[in-house]
Amino acid sequence: MTEELKQTGATNAAARNSGGSVIRVKKLRKLYGDLAAVDGITFSVEPGETYGLLGPNGAGKTTTMRMLSGLSPSNSGSIEVAGINVVKDNRAVREVMGVVTQHDGLDGGLTVFQNLFLFGFLAGLSRKDSKNRANEVLEFFGLRGRSKDNTYELSGGMKRRLAIARSMMTSPKVIVMDEPSTGLDPQSRNRVWEELAVLKDAGVTVLLSTHYMEEATILCDRLSIMDNGKILDEGTPDQMIEHHAPKEVAQLRVAPAALRTVRDYLTEREITYREVGALVSVTGLNGDRPDLSGLSDVEGVRTSYRAGNLEDVFLTITGRELRDG
Repeated sequence: MTEELKQTGATNAAARNSGGSVIRVKKLRKLYGDLAAVDGITFSVEPGETYGLLGPNGAGKTTTMRMLSGLSPSNSGSIEVAGINVVKDNRAVREVMGVVTQHDGLDGGLTVFQNLFLFGFLAGLSRKDSKNRANEVLEFFGLRGRSKDNTYELSGGMKRRLAIARSMMTSPKVIVMDEPSTGLDPQSRNRVWEELAVLKDAGVTVLLSTHYMEEATILCDRLSIMDNGKILDEGTPDQMIEHHAPKEVAQLRVAPAALRTVRDYLTEREITYREVGALVSVTGLNGDRPDLSGLSDVEGVRTSYRAGNLEDVFLTITGRELRDG
């Protein structure tokens, strides 16, 4: 672990002991005409914590990230990051914050090393410091072997890791990540998650947005569920699942010829269900296992069971699925 990351961890540990939040957002609002993209949200993030904003596309996550990063003005409310009033001084916040946007913004005409070096130099590091820091970051993220490659030669997952590495060039106290693993294959996504876990171990405070329930469950210490610009509830993933999700969900894999029979059976017994392609998810009363005994002999129906998850939480709170947008 590099010396800068050790110092970041020590700083966050001291802040934890003093009880100060790294990020404080209060009654934040952003309007586009008559539309409230962000509608009076309030939350805080503690030092060294990974905090998630979970919601579908259009929920207000990216708009919130842009205001936090000083890239977009708010209409009302307050934002404080590492003691900086972002509303009054949106430039200063960029000195303590690393930002990873949905679009990596890497320069395809430069090598991996040059992308890092140039970013650090433009951010205010001297040539010597930017070179040294680039080498440290390459080592930290396991990219040293690709340092001379052009970025257009990299896979999507490697580019995403490079974008995260670039955000660490200025040794930020806070990293804001907008949909860090969107568009990646499962293997690349897992690698990005591993890198984020390393940052967390180093004491870096991370705020991320996602619409992947698995990502939120694995990475986040706490999270807020957003929809239509509002925060609907907040807590740890386990707390959210315990408070809102059914204990168990039945999943029926249904052949087209049997779909009408399954629908009629569930409707007649007033059993709650939803269809996602060929999969029918069924929830019993009070979250208990539903009675599907009458479907056991129906040809073309296979039944399995899983525990409730964050997507069930979102459905319970909003009445619609997380993937709806």
